[in-house]
Amino acid sequence: MKKLSARRRHPLAALVVLLIALAATGGLYATFAPTGKAQAEETSQSLAVEEGQKIFRVGCASCHGTGGQGSSDGPSLVGVGAAAVDFQVSTGRMPLQQQGVQAPKKPNIYTQKEIDQLAAYVASLGPGPAVPEESQYDPAGGDVARGGDLFRTNCAQCHNFTGKGGALTDGKYAPNIDGVDPKHMYEAMQTGPQNMPSFPDKLLTTTDKQDIIAYLDEVGGDEAESPGGFSLGGLGPVSEGLFAWVFGLGALVVLTIWITARSAKARKS
Repeated sequence: MKKLSARRRHPLAALVVLLIALAATGGLYATFAPTGKAQAEETSQSLAVEEGQKIFRVGCASCHGTGGQGSSDGPSLVGVGAAAVDFQVSTGRMPLQQQGVQAPKKPNIYTQKEIDQLAAYVASLGPGPAVPEESQYDPAGGDVARGGDLFRTNCAQCHNFTGKGGALTDGKYAPNIDGVDPKHMYEAMQTGPQNMPSFPDKLLTTTDKQDIIAYLDEVGGDEAESPGGFSLGGLGPVSEGLFAWVFGLGALVVLTIWITARSAKARKS
């Protein structure tokens, strides 16, 4: 004990303790600190957020507020996520050309790199749906038959049975999905743009969304022919019933008039 006390009182004891503490701190930092790749990714993400903020201030802040908090001209973007930005901006719906009941699809004005930067900035405002990976929306990985059942259950009432779109109330409409990029279909289901309800993973799983995309890919396009001739817009039994009612009943009326006229002529003769 006397030897230990003597060593503690040694002039270099404090220096030795300090060196041991520094060595331990350095070892722990080397063990738990981010790797060079992780640091590079973090730096790249920070730069993307910074550049995205610049783009946001020029093209979006006038409606959505300088910090994305929203205003009387545009909703808050806090928590909408990167997927919503990628969908709205990539399809040209945003920036909005003019106020209206619905933002129409139009050519976008940003490059994909700028869209990614803008999405990174909005994502930094609050957690939200991320941009999906290609494996999540690739039609080749989906079940067409199952996707058709899911689409008819959840989507056909607005987009009709083959995704050709349809009218809603107050001048709004469900757009034609034919030819829409699969990634944008997935993002629309995930985020619920405009009048469309959102379908998060708790309602429609990633597999469900991929199956729906596979179905729309199968029934869409010019190569998809209607086995019954004219597709009548793909509206299903409503339009087919209307066609039968107008032309079928009309033919019966014409036939009835013709028979009555002939009968009257026969009686006179």
